[in-house]
Amino acid sequence: MRTCSLCNASAPDTAHVCPHCQANLDEFSVTAAALRSFRNNPRVTAVRISVAGDACPLCYESRGTFAKDKAPILPHEGCSHEGGCHCTYEPVLNEIYP
Repeated sequence: MRTCSLCNASAPDTAHVCPHCQANLDEFSVTAAALRSFRNNPRVTAVRISVAGDACPLCYESRGTFAKDKAPILPHEGCSHEGGCHCTYEPVLNEIYP
């Protein structure tokens, strides 16, 4: 499921437009907003993709740590999980405290 970062509405993984506010989910989904934030943060050195315990084979294979500009876009196209892609981004920080 994709969640709109503007109105918090849910939509299927394949949706590109929020069914509630009509926002572009390729830009304003929660995962897209997280990736954009991590890419813009100088303390984030890499992005880790974390998968759920019941992840589909495609998502399970995609887990790992990536350069900020090389992280795959979520949700994974072709995810076969019945509830949709449950993968998330996590930041890898070069420092925790300023």
